[in-house]
Amino acid sequence: MQRQRVIIRTIGVATAVALAATACGPQKTESAGSSSAAPSSPTAGATPEASPSTDNKPGEPSPSASASASASASASPSPSVKQIMANGDESEQVRELQARLKQLKLMTVAPTGFYGSKTTAAVKSFQSKNSLDATGGVDEKTWKKIQSSSKKPTADELRPPTTNEVAAPDPRCMTGRVMCISKESRTLAWMIDGKVVSTMDVRFGSENTPTREGVFNVGWKAKDWTSTIYHTPMPYAMFFSGGQAVHYSADFAARGYNGASHGCVNVRDKGKLSKLFDDVQVGDKVVVYW
Repeated sequence: MQRQRVIIRTIGVATAVALAATACGPQKTESAGSSSAAPSSPTAGATPEASPSTDNKPGEPSPSASASASASASASPSPSVKQIMANGDESEQVRELQARLKQLKLMTVAPTGFYGSKTTAAVKSFQSKNSLDATGGVDEKTWKKIQSSSKKPTADELRPPTTNEVAAPDPRCMTGRVMCISKESRTLAWMIDGKVVSTMDVRFGSENTPTREGVFNVGWKAKDWTSTIYHTPMPYAMFFSGGQAVHYSADFAARGYNGASHGCVNVRDKGKLSKLFDDVQVGDKVVVYW
C-alpha cells in the first residue's frame, strides 16, 4: 500500500512539471485535435501581450497620471466627449492615424494598426501643440485636426517595407517550403524553392527563455489560440517546436524590441502574418538560425 502511494505521488509530480513547462503549447483540449498534438518539450513560449489596461508597462508614466490631480478640477475633458480611437484599439483607421502622425514627425516607428503607448504619447503631443485637450485619445476634433495637418497616406506609408534588412538565407532554407528565421537580422522570410515570397520583422525569447535554433516542421496551426499558461492571445499561431510557435504579438506591435517573448517567434505585422498563416501548411519546414 505504501509503495502504491509513492508511485502515485511520483506520477503526479512528473505530470505537474510537464504541464508547467509548456507555455505556448496546449495543456488542455481547447480545439479539435489539440490533445493529440499537445507539445511536450519543456520550453516557455507565449508572449505577455499588451492589453488596453496594461499598455503602459511598469516604469512607464501613465498618459494621464501626472496631470490627473490638477486637471480634474479645471481642464479635464467632458466625459461626454466620444473617442474615435483610443489606447488598446486595433484597426485600419489606427494604421492611418499612425501614418499621419509619422508624417508630422511625432512617430518614428512604422504603422502597426495597434494603438499602444507610443501612439498615445504621439497623439498627446499633437494635442498639446494644437491647444486641444491632451488626453492621448482621438476624439472627432482631434481627428479632424490631424487630417487637416497631414495628407492621405500612400500604400507604402501605411505598410512600409520590412523595417529590418533580411539576412542571407541559411543554406537549409533553399529547398522546399520554409519559414527561414534569422536571429541576427530579426526577420522571417517565407521561401518556396529558394525564392523569397514575403518577409516580416520578428522578435524572440529572452535570455532566460530563448527561442530554440535548428530545423523544425510546423506541427499544427491555430488561428485564434490563447496561451494556456499566460492567458494571452496568440493569433495565427504556427507551432514548430514543442510549445514554441510563430504568432502575432500585440505587445511587439506596441513596444517593439523593448520586450521579448517566452520563446516564441513574435510577428508585429498582423496583415502579413495572416497571409502567411493561410499559405503555410502543417509539415512545412522552419529554420531558426544565427
